[in-house]
Amino acid sequence: MTYQQTLDYLYARLPMFQRVGAAGYKPGLQRTEALAAATGHPERQFRSVHVAGTNGKGSSSHLVAAVLQAAGYRVGLYTSPHLKEFTERIRLNGRPLAPAFLVEWVARWRATFERAEASFFEVCVALAFDYFARQNVDVAVVEVGLGGRLDSTNILRPLVSLITNISPDHQALLGDTLPLIAAEKAGIIKPETPAIISQTQPEVAAVFEQKARQEGAPLLFADQHYRAELLREPAADEAVQHLRVWHDEQVLLDEVALGLVGDYQRLNLPGVLATVAELRRQGFIITDEHLREGLRDVMRLTGLRGRWTILGRRPLVVCDTGHNEAGIRFIVEQLARLPKRRLHFVLGVMQDKDISKMLALLPREATYYFCQATIPRALPVAELAAQAAALGLRGTTYATVPAAVAAARAAAEADDVVFIGGSTFVVAEIEEL
Repeated sequence: MTYQQTLDYLYARLPMFQRVGAAGYKPGLQRTEALAAATGHPERQFRSVHVAGTNGKGSSSHLVAAVLQAAGYRVGLYTSPHLKEFTERIRLNGRPLAPAFLVEWVARWRATFERAEASFFEVCVALAFDYFARQNVDVAVVEVGLGGRLDSTNILRPLVSLITNISPDHQALLGDTLPLIAAEKAGIIKPETPAIISQTQPEVAAVFEQKARQEGAPLLFADQHYRAELLREPAADEAVQHLRVWHDEQVLLDEVALGLVGDYQRLNLPGVLATVAELRRQGFIITDEHLREGLRDVMRLTGLRGRWTILGRRPLVVCDTGHNEAGIRFIVEQLARLPKRRLHFVLGVMQDKDISKMLALLPREATYYFCQATIPRALPVAELAAQAAALGLRGTTYATVPAAVAAARAAAEADDVVFIGGSTFVVAEIEEL
């Protein structure tokens, strides 16, 4: 098969949660264990950092990887979903997986994962782990797909586990309360393996404490030791924020540039810093200059896109992949602070999200351009517009994301702001990204 034929086969043959929703979710580790055994247990052949959470796990994974790359290590990075190209999911020092490797690997193992009735995600994990082992990475940073306890990536035995924010998301699969969701995320805490929690959330802290005691795992709530202070408000079109970083009320870094400008990144940073400190404790040579470079150049080093990404100026055009209540809340707060005459909001969502809570947060004074991504999970645009109208959000419907973006850009004047988001898959279909 060619590369495109291989992708078509993977998408058509295997159930893919990102595209079809719950029908593509196969919890449990037995199929992943079978694939790992067949491929020679590659997950045992490299060191790893395991990252879970509702919001922030992707950004945190990229930041940890960037710091390790800046320190000169050979770093694997596994994240999902991809934005533009499948090979973005699996990176080596920021470089996406070679298409030829994917073609060869699928041809070699196709019968094995078909017999196992593996899901799309399980195959992706097996592919990533085999690739990292064959490439002799020094360390791999691996983002959980969904949950943690039953996620395919949880066959790892990492050096450290990092858990970011816990918020309502995928309640039908993970539980309808924060403690239930946290219990699924806490499943990545391993025996006698340091576990770091980015944010102390009173509703769920006891869940992590209990799991850590059960596993004999050292536990650290990072925000009780690290904090990031914004030194000055970034300009509307600035792609960096300048921070002072504190550790136990002592200045750790007097001024550091963070190459991700979303407000929520300051909540991710304590977990990243604590993870780097733990890796240093375990023998990784990471200087403060490596730390500075990784935080500043994360997008260049790892290829991260879609987190409060500036696509244009005059008018300011911004996109962000935030796609649940907590993510939208931060986006709305940040948009409110931007100087602007009018706000043009390109919006599309997935039908398995709690849409009413997301819509309730959105500003009524904005002009909306409703759309839907071209995947089965997308909420039909007519339904989105109807639910939005019931909450006083008015706008026009468009059949595709590019059409909605083009309309918003055409209508916006130089001192307006255009925002594009509501779903990772909406951002993925922005043509200029």
